[in-house]
Amino acid sequence: MANMFANSIEGQESRIPRDLNEPLVDHTEGQLFLNDAFKIIMEEVLCKEPDIKQKVCEWKEPEELSLLLDLELRATGEPHERLLQRVKDVAKYSIKTGHPRFFNQLFAGVDYHALAGRFLTEALNTNLYTYEVAPVFVLMENEVLRGMRQLVGWTEGDGIFCPGGSVSNMYAMNLARYQLLPDVKRQGLFGLPRLNLFTSSESHYSVKKAAAFLGIGTDNVITVKVDDGGRMDPDDLDEKIQLAKSQGAVPFLVSCTSGTTVRGAFDPLDLIADVCEKHKLWMHVDAAWGGSVLFSKQHAHLMKGVNRANSVAWNPHKMLATGLQCSALLLQDTMDLLRNCHSANATYLFQQDKFYDVKLDVGDKSVQCSRKVDCLKFWLMWKAVGSNGFADRVDKAFSHAGYLVDQMKNREGFCLLQEPAFVNICFWYIPPSLRGKEGNADYQDRLAKVAPVIKERMMKQGTMMVGYQPLGNKVNFFRLVVFSPVLSKKDMDFLIDEIERLGNDL
Repeated sequence: MANMFANSIEGQESRIPRDLNEPLVDHTEGQLFLNDAFKIIMEEVLCKEPDIKQKVCEWKEPEELSLLLDLELRATGEPHERLLQRVKDVAKYSIKTGHPRFFNQLFAGVDYHALAGRFLTEALNTNLYTYEVAPVFVLMENEVLRGMRQLVGWTEGDGIFCPGGSVSNMYAMNLARYQLLPDVKRQGLFGLPRLNLFTSSESHYSVKKAAAFLGIGTDNVITVKVDDGGRMDPDDLDEKIQLAKSQGAVPFLVSCTSGTTVRGAFDPLDLIADVCEKHKLWMHVDAAWGGSVLFSKQHAHLMKGVNRANSVAWNPHKMLATGLQCSALLLQDTMDLLRNCHSANATYLFQQDKFYDVKLDVGDKSVQCSRKVDCLKFWLMWKAVGSNGFADRVDKAFSHAGYLVDQMKNREGFCLLQEPAFVNICFWYIPPSLRGKEGNADYQDRLAKVAPVIKERMMKQGTMMVGYQPLGNKVNFFRLVVFSPVLSKKDMDFLIDEIERLGNDL
């Protein structure tokens, strides 16, 4: 065995550093590369993205893109100039989400203060689990969470930054179950009653994913009806809770939505809170998309009653353009429920005899061990623009949406799905060949094909990006979101003209 080990070492002599006094990293060379790469990032991404003369995307089919990027990983490294070309290629062929005409997702645009925070986060490369390795960020996260809770209407509480709104929603579900049945942490699912949770038919799909992940089961996610605007019906919620009880199930959670993904609907939180209090259920608000209206005195009424919730998920990386990812779970709880539910008390990290207050070791509140610092970019951005600056951004987004709706109402061929309550504008473009033919048997089938073709054309030409989808019995329509801080009136005028240009011959 010893000889075998010796032989294996001898075969690797050429790759083992002989001088253990020298580090593997060449700082001079590394910093030179970083400077050169950062110049490319500035020139090819940050300077070009806001320029409307640049394409939103440089579309390539997957096979061609793979060849252009030369993605294969090899045994030997590449020289400085070749690596810089790699950086350029990645920048060139990636979607320009900071472009004014990227309307495709619930994230867009760029905030330079937040971006500086993201760069600094990466450079410092720490883990947000103990005060000893992340003293600045433990205190900073606590302060940012406190500021967010105040906007919800809570003077006390808890919270944590999570890797996305889906995980925030899953945490809320896990906490609600643990509060009701704390033995589940030790004993697992064995012997548990059949639990039911309730959410609207237009809530985010992460609710069902969380139920599957936590062993609750998607069949136990009870769908509540919505009204014509996509808002949860509190009367139907009450009826379905009573029905579940009569069938032997144990209701434990209602997951509301403030800003649904497609229509941007806000569930009536006060009325839902009445139902939750009546049945003693945990009330969670998924405000990943809509939570930022709380900064606006003009629009915060959309979330009236949120202060009555037990938990709120809120993603500043969406409407506030803080940058991916930045997602907080906020709790009204003051009894350390988050830590009690998720802790494993790892003694190599969370020693109880440390020389500082061990409550500052926040890692056991999370199901993760390694946890990225997501608070710095939001904190630096908040410091830069203030709460009033965030309010101005929210108000301007609503103004942009109002302008665009008015333009569509006065332009032939544009048909709104509904009057928007938020900055989601859902509409059909009806080409000349379909106008006046709504009564034809094939009208809906033909209309369903319009949005996918226009989307393909806009992406292959690189002029803009807008999402589309069906919803229930409604065939494919565009969902446009107007909130990016880099948007202007001319971008919205362009959007209407461009959809008309791309779809006029269909």
